[in-house]
Amino acid sequence: MNWVRWFGEISRSDVPSVGGKNASLGELAAILPFDSAVRVPEGFATTAKAYWHFLDNNGLRERIASELETMKNGETSREAAGRTIRKLIAEAWLPNEITDEIREAYSHLIAQSGDESAGVAVRSSATAEDLPEASFAGQHESFLNVRGEAELIDAVRRCYASAFTDRAIAYREEMKFDHMKVALSVGIQRMVRSDRGAAGVIFTLDPDTGFPNVVVINGSWGLGETVVQGLVNPDQFVVFKPFLGTAKLRPIIQRTLGSKSTKLIYGRLGHYTRSVSTAHYDRERFVLSDDEVLTLARTAADIERHYGVPMDIEWAKDGVTNDLWVVQARPETVQSRKRRDVVVTYRLTGTGRKLTTGTAVGQSIASGNVVRVLHPSDLDTVKDGVILVAAATEPDWTPVLKRVAGIVTDAGGRTCHAAIVARELGIPAIVGTDAATHLLQNGQPVTISCAEGETGVVYDGAIPFERIETPLQQLPPTKTRVMVNAAMPSAAMRSWNLPADGIGLARIEFIIADTIKVHPMALVHPEAVTNAGDRQTIERLTAGYAHRTDYFVENLALGIAQLAASQYPRPVIVRTSDFKTNEYAKLIGGRDFEPTEENPMIGFRGASRYYSPAYAPAFALECEAIRRAREVLGFTNVVVMIPFCRTPGEADRVLAEMDRNGLARGRNGLEIYVMAEIPSNVMLAADFAKRFDGFSIGSNDLTQLVLGIDRDSALLAELFDERNPAVTMMIQRLIAEAHAAGRTVGICGQAPSDYPDFLRFLIEAGIDSISLNPDVFLRAKRSVVNAEAELAEARARVPSPMKDELVAQTVRSLKVSHDYEPD
Repeated sequence: MNWVRWFGEISRSDVPSVGGKNASLGELAAILPFDSAVRVPEGFATTAKAYWHFLDNNGLRERIASELETMKNGETSREAAGRTIRKLIAEAWLPNEITDEIREAYSHLIAQSGDESAGVAVRSSATAEDLPEASFAGQHESFLNVRGEAELIDAVRRCYASAFTDRAIAYREEMKFDHMKVALSVGIQRMVRSDRGAAGVIFTLDPDTGFPNVVVINGSWGLGETVVQGLVNPDQFVVFKPFLGTAKLRPIIQRTLGSKSTKLIYGRLGHYTRSVSTAHYDRERFVLSDDEVLTLARTAADIERHYGVPMDIEWAKDGVTNDLWVVQARPETVQSRKRRDVVVTYRLTGTGRKLTTGTAVGQSIASGNVVRVLHPSDLDTVKDGVILVAAATEPDWTPVLKRVAGIVTDAGGRTCHAAIVARELGIPAIVGTDAATHLLQNGQPVTISCAEGETGVVYDGAIPFERIETPLQQLPPTKTRVMVNAAMPSAAMRSWNLPADGIGLARIEFIIADTIKVHPMALVHPEAVTNAGDRQTIERLTAGYAHRTDYFVENLALGIAQLAASQYPRPVIVRTSDFKTNEYAKLIGGRDFEPTEENPMIGFRGASRYYSPAYAPAFALECEAIRRAREVLGFTNVVVMIPFCRTPGEADRVLAEMDRNGLARGRNGLEIYVMAEIPSNVMLAADFAKRFDGFSIGSNDLTQLVLGIDRDSALLAELFDERNPAVTMMIQRLIAEAHAAGRTVGICGQAPSDYPDFLRFLIEAGIDSISLNPDVFLRAKRSVVNAEAELAEARARVPSPMKDELVAQTVRSLKVSHDYEPD
């Protein structure tokens, strides 16, 4: 009767026969042959026909249908019905004709492995599973390290019973599947010895933002269930997909070391698996080498191309042979189904005390009272709209999770069970906090925010926030390039689907302060760091790097690469560091390298640092990071911008310093811009234009220095106004002189976001680009469209001979009104 089929005999068209999971494994076995770098472990699947024969042979089909009808009529609960059905299946007999074929195939599989003691993985696969519109992830049971015929037959029966777990029943009801038309196939697959190696999950897009140009790999030591179930904080690697086919590039744009505190290994004395603590040595190292990351990423991209949709893939590394394997693949069902014609953003409108942080899942915000679930019995206390706090979530909890406003866990990464469920439900989650169950108390009101980048924050109290829904209308192209500002690499990924012309200002200060944390000179001269605590912290952060300075270069290069990847191939203008001395001093080890200044705002900052002996070695690290992002990782869309450059002579010294450090202007197409934020940049624009490829107006600093007002002074705040005629005349002059020299001019200050009339002034003055914060981008883009249309209409009404002179006079005489109404 053909109760069993080998993976090599089936394909994705066989979902009705062997279920989605097994059909996908058969398809993968065909596209990943046994001699490829990444393979599919051999195996076979029981058929749907075997499942129905099992039920009919035991007279269970009618009894199950009757129990479900009783549940549907409200005469019994879902839990009671599921319990009864599972008991019926567990006590039923698997017909001999089915067991004989399973035993025969199992014997052949073990013989192929050459190891009589080899274990197998036994996984459930539903015939309505892993479809683009529905993911049954975590709904049915799997059993690892199953050994011997008796254990195998028992595991098959237990898989059949898992067709009626509470969560599977609830999921089928929600997805409108008929319980009695969904069969269960069981996949039996040779175990990869990842108990001695590593395993994890791959997404072929960013699972939080939907950014399609990356492969995201999570992994931990031991069997992969710890990653899938969110029992550990895994390592994470992000690879830029478009560069995977270029042999010379190694486009890994993020490496994040997870704590990986526990691992799942083979069990003893009749137990399939057991959990043990991970050795300290293993916690401090990555589970994959760069070569292995790239190999897995290429394979994942090949699988995605074959299927034609984003994929969710499970991988394993054999710790005995070091071979890499794909053990499961299914279509991704959350981000790939989202609307892309609307951008939804969230923003806190109040402030509060931070309680804990973790990895943000999603981009939303939620408030509610804490309910801690430290034991399954605590699930009874979960009410609608609460914030559920647990060490980790489990698949059985899915019906309860549908009632909560948000989730916070101690453990887990971006591909754990809590993260997957949160994305499907559209609620925020913060995973991997390490100590939320200890820090947060039952009934405590909190706000969880995933709207601030990759790091999610739990705040004390109910903080007000707003949800902003913006349609992505088909806006016409504009002559003026409209770009976005960025600082956090993860936040840049969240803006990937805005119709932007690139990033007009990428601030690396955030990468240095938030990711690197250490003053670069403290890495160049660690012996000069006087504080013992700082020395210990530096030692810990730089462990594993051949040189301490490599820690700075690699992390800065990866941060820049993530910013550049979010907009590739559009330009990304990366400003070199512009900390003031008081800000640099706050970095670890910084107090030993920074002078005390009365007015750091106009002190030792920007260009003056780069050629100074006190900072030049650190600037060399910045240059190497930028060079690596451009030439090793491949992001030639990176444009460099120099801030606070006071004189042309200073520009020459900075450019010479860059040349010495591998960033010569024009090399490999490198463009170098200068910030126009000092009156001298305007008055000597023609001289600066000979040295730089473009200008970017920093309107805050320019206004400060033109009007003589400390931009941070609350006493003078009402006088600080970028629309002051003195400032606008400076901007008009700069644009005219830069254009005369064939150079572009952009603006990256806050003013165009705040003042519609200032934005119109810039368009009329001929600005080439405007860079804005993402939250006001679409509104400003529409304003640019309207302003350009109005200006074109005005020009069209002017007789041609008079047009150029009249427009020039209009721009020269233009004064910006101070009487305005904000949008």
